[in-house]
Amino acid sequence: MIFSMIENLDSFVKNHNNRQVLMVPVAVFLTSLLIIGVMFLSSGAPVKLGMEFEGGSMIAMDTHDSVEELENQYSDYPLHDLRKSGGRVTMQFGPMDSEQHIAVEEDVSSKYSNVEIRQIGPVYGESLQRQALMALLISFIGMAAVVYLIFRTPVPSLVVIASAVSDITIAMALMNITGIELSFGTVAALLMIIGYSVDSDILLNNRLLKRKGNLNEKITRAMHTGVLMTTTTLVAVIMLYLVSTYAYLIIPWLSQVGMLSDIAVVLIFGLVADLMNTWMFNTGVLRWYLGKGKIRRSKA
Repeated sequence: MIFSMIENLDSFVKNHNNRQVLMVPVAVFLTSLLIIGVMFLSSGAPVKLGMEFEGGSMIAMDTHDSVEELENQYSDYPLHDLRKSGGRVTMQFGPMDSEQHIAVEEDVSSKYSNVEIRQIGPVYGESLQRQALMALLISFIGMAAVVYLIFRTPVPSLVVIASAVSDITIAMALMNITGIELSFGTVAALLMIIGYSVDSDILLNNRLLKRKGNLNEKITRAMHTGVLMTTTTLVAVIMLYLVSTYAYLIIPWLSQVGMLSDIAVVLIFGLVADLMNTWMFNTGVLRWYLGKGKIRRSKA
């Protein structure tokens, strides 16, 4: 199945000109920007912020009440997320005033057992937002510097950066569509996407720019190596998602690990986007760039 996908992708790239190859990733990127823009206009943030960045309260307890019963019971409070795993329920509330927080804490403590309560203030949440943004910015600056030192030419270096930006943009847009919040875990996943993106892009750039031979043959060989590498990682991440999300259905005493589940989903988004951006966008630009150089040399 993987080799069939590689052959179809290779055939698509070879049988279409650069403009046609670039149309798909560019259209997906622009659509993702639109989704993020709508989210920003409606909420003031490019993605829905989790409790770590927005502030709020997390309450976990043991109960056999259904999700619907709990949602109705606490509908008067800013309930953002409710997850149930076996007999354990975790509820996340947005920022509340002191009266609301005391009321919900007393209500939960009086009705349920093994209650765990955690609260993060909005001021601390804003500080974490700035730190997360700085981490992403530093990652991109470091990536750009390393890529430029490797290739020493602007176009291939800019393509690597553009591909990574597109990977993260698409992943964030899909987070908005699926309702995944920005948390410590998903920030880490976005940073990992940068690493995966640069890895596959440098592989392609290195094969096309620093090795001799027919251009189409070099693209094919690079694609077989890179796609196989990315899909292997993708399979591992899918398994992580399945285990962290649904293992409790098979082994009742295991609980759902929400953070790992969200990390896995965001990585899946990023890896799928990277397959498209590396082997369509990056390949199309580099093929144009190398072809342009060949025309210049022939004229000279």
